[in-house]
Amino acid sequence: MKKLITVILLLTTVLWYGCESFLNKTDPTATSFEEFFNTEEDLRRVVYSSYVDVFTSVGDRAILFYMEDGKTDNAYSRIDGDHHQRIANGNFNANTAAFLYYYELQMKHLGRLNTFIANVHVPYVENEEVRVKFKSILEALRVWHYFKLTSRWANVPFYLEPATIESAIQPPKSKEEILNTLFPLAEEIANRLPENEYGSDAYMFNRYSFKALIMRYALYNGRFELAARIAKEIMDSGKYQLHPVYSDLFSYKADKVNKEFIMKFDMESHANSATNSFRDLAPQYRTGNGQSYLVPTKSLVDSYWTLQGRPIATCPLHTKSVYELNPKLNRDPRYAASIFGQGDIFYGDKIDVYNPSSPLYFENQRSSKSGFWFKKLVDETDAFKTGGNMHFSLLRYAEVLLTYAEAKIMLNDVDDLAKSAINAVRSRAGLDMSVANVGLTAKTQEEWIALIRNERRTELAGEGIRYDDILRWQIAEKVLNEPALGHTRLVNDKLESLKIEDRSFKSYNYLWPFHENSLRVEPGLVQNPGY
Repeated sequence: MKKLITVILLLTTVLWYGCESFLNKTDPTATSFEEFFNTEEDLRRVVYSSYVDVFTSVGDRAILFYMEDGKTDNAYSRIDGDHHQRIANGNFNANTAAFLYYYELQMKHLGRLNTFIANVHVPYVENEEVRVKFKSILEALRVWHYFKLTSRWANVPFYLEPATIESAIQPPKSKEEILNTLFPLAEEIANRLPENEYGSDAYMFNRYSFKALIMRYALYNGRFELAARIAKEIMDSGKYQLHPVYSDLFSYKADKVNKEFIMKFDMESHANSATNSFRDLAPQYRTGNGQSYLVPTKSLVDSYWTLQGRPIATCPLHTKSVYELNPKLNRDPRYAASIFGQGDIFYGDKIDVYNPSSPLYFENQRSSKSGFWFKKLVDETDAFKTGGNMHFSLLRYAEVLLTYAEAKIMLNDVDDLAKSAINAVRSRAGLDMSVANVGLTAKTQEEWIALIRNERRTELAGEGIRYDDILRWQIAEKVLNEPALGHTRLVNDKLESLKIEDRSFKSYNYLWPFHENSLRVEPGLVQNPGY
């Protein structure tokens, strides 16, 4: 009896979440889909709610894409309640609030989406083309949720229809079984989505933006043939291109006028509410609003190779210690475009993180414990505003090029297109291609792997990609078992780096635990090993 009550409560919760956003409709007596959905705008609202609640919220740092690097060796997230800090330092267990938050967020929206999709046959909008478009977007969002769930927990409950008492108590499906269903389904959905971006609602999936997402998760899940095929299809479409100036993509110079953004986080995706990237990433400046919620680590700084495309530890021009002391020396230009810190100029003033009288002193709460900040998505135009209006990318064309290259590398089939894809990304970044051209010397597969992994890290730093990468590459046990460090200087003729925190990653942390509350509510769930 107790189990039955638990399941009924679960189903009631799912159904409630499926309707709660629409209870403020003009007609409060509406009780059926025909009454709720009479226009295309009604359908648009359903899609919008799932985007903004999970993927395009500007106010919830727990889900903001750029904050995701706080779970990795790339960065440090200073607020424990944002959920990234504990995951990075390993101070968590099955009672940690983050795992209940993320799991319930995904499951809530899956319940909502299943309800709407199951009723798509109801002719609440007369135009069938409009209904097919929005049905496809809703189905694409459902796929995205399951991609994320399986990436974090592996085996999860899998429903493509509203839950029933019988289905709610069933054990979860295996990750492999879910993915075997999702990938062909996702391609079928993509092929009935409109080919081109919409005149408005550009954040919604079209054919190629959803294919780009399928490509990403095909790569994440080791389905390299599929990842390469879809990446090439996107490349061959001619719809996207690298923006000429890398740094402009992450400022007001090009955030709205480039052809590189494929999946978009534009102002319309969150009802034009103010964006907070300056607040979240920038330093406090006089009376400015910078909070340094997420800051880069020394590990990320050192990962930027030289202008010639060589690791700083093996470059013959300078020693590694010289590069550590001067991160801008002979460096990949993406470093200066992405990160700033000690000695740099911010809003007309020189940064000195060791000066106790400066608001940027590294021990100040609103400053950076690492002595570095992200320059990406930080435009000084926003310094003294309460918010901004920046457009962000959730997936851009550079990732497509690097995905094609990595997939071919993993297939041990590094063709000319894979080499030219890497070279295009490097050339746009401003590397010295007389040396950095990857086709100049023969490489083993291991050398190719090291190259493409670092290329992804530096090209996509601060864009929420790194966590999935260190998990799928099975390197988290190495990179998250080292202390998080910051700026390096000479003290008594020895290199000394600011220490942020110790970190720990156990072999079973590649999967997240189900929270104890989830196990109580869903009797079919099975806890992941180690927890």
